Amino acid sequence: MPVPATARARGKRRRRAACAARETARASLYDEVTDRIVAELEAGRVPWVQPWSAPGAVGPALPRNALTGRRYSGVNVLILWGAVIEHAFPSQSWLTFRQAIAAGGAVRKGERGTTVVYADRFVPEAEKARAAETGEDARAVPFLKRFTVFNIAQCEGLRPQALSARATEPAPLPEREVVPIAEEVIAASGVDFRVGGDRAFYAPAHDFVQVPPQPAFFQQINYYRTALHELTHATGHPSRLGRKLTTAFGSKDYAREELVAEMGSAFLCAALGIVPTVRHADYLASWLDVLRDDNRAIFRAASAASKAADWLLARHQAAHAEAGEGRAAA
Repeated sequence: MPVPATARARGKRRRRAACAARETARASLYDEVTDRIVAELEAGRVPWVQPWSAPGAVGPALPRNALTGRRYSGVNVLILWGAVIEHAFPSQSWLTFRQAIAAGGAVRKGERGTTVVYADRFVPEAEKARAAETGEDARAVPFLKRFTVFNIAQCEGLRPQALSARATEPAPLPEREVVPIAEEVIAASGVDFRVGGDRAFYAPAHDFVQVPPQPAFFQQINYYRTALHELTHATGHPSRLGRKLTTAFGSKDYAREELVAEMGSAFLCAALGIVPTVRHADYLASWLDVLRDDNRAIFRAASAASKAADWLLARHQAAHAEAGEGRAAA
């Protein structure tokens, strides 16, 4: 029996209204997170280095899910780091309400969670049907949803054996120590890495990184922070992750790439147990301009920074595994 035209029209109106509501909610979430980051920057606090600015604060680490050990990424790193410093949590490990129960405990009564976001794409059934009928490619619809997590310090009764061993905090490093694991990451990157001169930079046209010798740094640990910043730039080469690198100094595209490199270095430092710092605080005004103009800029930059850090860490893990196989065969 055919569906009356009036019913079809009402169905279309309902679908359009639902779609508009989802778009409004997604835009609201982008605005909410961006406004929070902008407020931090305007107050002179940089969200990707802040958690270690206070004496006695938790050591550097990327936030992880305490049950699965999986690292959070992108803008969620900034959100969770901000919550750690705001509430002085002693851990970078997080759980959902249900995961706390699954781990044998519970969230303490009265505790307030931290909102993180999940972004992905999906193909609606109606779109699949349309594509099958027309022979065209199905169009995926982006979606963004929020969910709430709690720091393990907000929970009680958790069974230690239920928590992932990968969610432990790395031991802090002495301030003036050569960091073997950072040396390994640099070597495993495969990037042409040169030491010399009095400037640190990445040359996209010739695809090499150059940093001054380590003794030239007042604090020698800054050698690694700087090296990781420049290596994050290098991941944008077309042969790697392919970001837009040939931009004019002072332009918004230049500021966007510097934002990616700043966060990429901070994420890498945290993963390696090095306290992140701001390498280019003089770019603060240009970062604010970029974030105020585009409520998705911080999401894109944090996502690109996570991908850059993951690319470098994956190379290191592969090299480490290969070395282990070589030793076993010897």
